[in-house]
Amino acid sequence: MSVLQSSSKVRAQRGLSLVGLMAWAFVIGFFGLIGIKVFQPVVEYNTIQSMVTKVARDGGNSVPEIRSAFSKLQAVEYGVESIQAQDLEITKEDERIVVRFAYEKEIELFGPVSLLLKFKGQSK
Repeated sequence: MSVLQSSSKVRAQRGLSLVGLMAWAFVIGFFGLIGIKVFQPVVEYNTIQSMVTKVARDGGNSVPEIRSAFSKLQAVEYGVESIQAQDLEITKEDERIVVRFAYEKEIELFGPVSLLLKFKGQSK
């Protein structure tokens, strides 16, 4: 096969078109926006979970003592605003104090579109 014959063969082009690139940029941007907006509430949930576990273990033996310990921890911890001490459900199961919580967080994404996150947990 000569050089002229091999160079005259037409190859199909591969790659991403401008429209395809814009579509991928939109998808990545949309999920990036959701990730950025959801990050802080998830961090707050993890903080609340650790606080609840700590007060169930070390907070005292009565409901007022546990609520007071949670309020003191909440004053120290940064960014815990979604739940208050009176929102905790405190029970005793098998001689062990169990603290449960549940709350919802609504996040505005854009315009009329919002995302509703429902969190619940209990002491470990």
